[in-house]
Amino acid sequence: MAEKTTTTYNDDAIQTLEWYEHIRRRSGMYIGRLGNGERQGDGIYVLLKEVIDNSVDEFSMGYGKRIDITIEDKTVTVRDFGRGIPLGKVIDATSKLNTGGKFDTANFQKSVGMNGVGTKAVNAMSSDFYVESFRDGQSFHARFSRGILQDSGLAESGEKDGTLIRFTPDEQMFEGYSFHMEIVESMVKNYSYLKKGLTLVLNGVPYKSENGLLDLVAENMSETPLYPLIHLEGEDIEIVLTHGSSYGENIASFVNGQNTRDGGTHLAAYREAIAKTFKDFFKKDYKPEDVRQGIVGAIAIQIQEPIFEGQTKTKLGSTYMWETQVKKEDGTTATDRGPTIRSFINDFVSKNLDNYLHMHMDIVPVIEEKIKASQAEREEISGIQKKTRERNKKANVYNRKLRDCRYHFSDTKFPKGHEDEREKTSIFITEGDSASGTITKVRNANNQAVFSLRGKPINCYKESRKKVAENEELNLLISALGVEDDLDNLRYNNIIVATDADDDGMHIRMLVLTFFMKYYPDLIRRGHVHILQTPLFRVHNKKETAYCYSIDEKEAAIKKLKTGVEITRFKGLGEISSHEFVDFIGENMRLDPVKLSDEESITEIMEFYMGDNTGERQHFIMENLRSEEELEDVNI
Repeated sequence: MAEKTTTTYNDDAIQTLEWYEHIRRRSGMYIGRLGNGERQGDGIYVLLKEVIDNSVDEFSMGYGKRIDITIEDKTVTVRDFGRGIPLGKVIDATSKLNTGGKFDTANFQKSVGMNGVGTKAVNAMSSDFYVESFRDGQSFHARFSRGILQDSGLAESGEKDGTLIRFTPDEQMFEGYSFHMEIVESMVKNYSYLKKGLTLVLNGVPYKSENGLLDLVAENMSETPLYPLIHLEGEDIEIVLTHGSSYGENIASFVNGQNTRDGGTHLAAYREAIAKTFKDFFKKDYKPEDVRQGIVGAIAIQIQEPIFEGQTKTKLGSTYMWETQVKKEDGTTATDRGPTIRSFINDFVSKNLDNYLHMHMDIVPVIEEKIKASQAEREEISGIQKKTRERNKKANVYNRKLRDCRYHFSDTKFPKGHEDEREKTSIFITEGDSASGTITKVRNANNQAVFSLRGKPINCYKESRKKVAENEELNLLISALGVEDDLDNLRYNNIIVATDADDDGMHIRMLVLTFFMKYYPDLIRRGHVHILQTPLFRVHNKKETAYCYSIDEKEAAIKKLKTGVEITRFKGLGEISSHEFVDFIGENMRLDPVKLSDEESITEIMEFYMGDNTGERQHFIMENLRSEEELEDVNI
């Protein structure tokens, strides 16, 4: 029986928060993670996207062909030339939840933001937020600080109609943040690809696409396609596809101009449609994974009132192309539904892709040769992996290497109260028994698993796929991750490489990352692969202890703790005691995301870091290497 709490639960315990307080306290509900701007999904980019989305929606409705975006240090300004917010509702539209024009589909059709939340979140999470609307020779402005109105007013104006929003994300929320312009530039490019005719000007540089998704895929191809890109357009749908020589699938997906980097119902339907259409065309029962191996492409659809999973809108949850409630003559309501997204995409792809193949018979043998090669390799590798797994199972190797967790990313249902465990599911890939033992002792057994490597994995870049399949360590890792057949079966949201910060640890890290980059690049592209940061130093006196991840943090801790300071330099995970380690893999865990953009060439990256160019690599290391003396404790 649970112990009773000693706190008093009375009238005073019931709180009513202001709208901005709720957003600031529960930021994850509105923008996902906060972050400092290093990752594409960090909150400052969600704020930027929310503002740009509104301007793009104006263009989609036929108003304004240009959006100006300026980022100076930590302040963003977005000016569009749409209709402008109705002047009497500028304050309400930016500071009252569930208030907006997009509930009326006559004024906004097939837009991204439908919940009346986006701009309010930007307002609440900004230390300074300024909005000004220009309409018919007049303007109305309002200035807020952390959601609290500071001033407002109506004035005459000679400006063109439209809306200007300027905001500075609050450093109280986004500690130490900065905008990484390569992430912003990628976002702006995607908008231009998806909205032909729209010009976006980022810090004075214009971005405009004439060929839509075709430009997106063509400009981001990091390898030579096996055949010319197939580009098909229809009402509310546009697709591009080809095959390359790399492993995995690289398919970008978009809904109403929103980059759904986590996919959803539309991407699942597109993958299914590609496999089915090629199977029907060749009249052979090819497996979907063989058809899609090495495929590169994109899909964009336009739907009415999309339903996204989460406020950050990175995964589509809608089942139908539209689904609205309509009033009947008798006063009751009924649901009016369009075709399912699955049937809509399947019908379009099966008809138009089949027609394209019949009209371009020269590429047909190339496609079938690619599918057959993928099939032959898969069947050979599958047999090898099966034998290896059976051998390891008999030797009980698997149980010794994996300390599993209770919940998994691939689970469809979670017990009530544990729904958030799905995003937290993680697997630590460690080297040796010492480090894995330390992490196992302090991990959260609900959502954190540990996989222990024995020695150094083989260099996948230099070895054949067959040789990799025969490797016990990597075979067991594939099985632990659950991705033997399909990445959608991934058992952990976060794959965390946790190795020592010495030469051997760095080498093992590179070998593991090479394995993912060559054979499972989509795990990296989807943001699943990370590197665990562990402290280099422990600085403490009799009263206080600080763990430092860099020399600068160490120096700051020394100044803060002042007298009687002792410093320990950690060189391996096994040196850190379990009671200390609990902080480093808990809520305060620091992870470096492994990034791989669509335009980066995997082959070139692996050749540089893992190939035979020893001299070039040595020069790079010498130019960028910190000496051991820099990491040692000196002048203490």
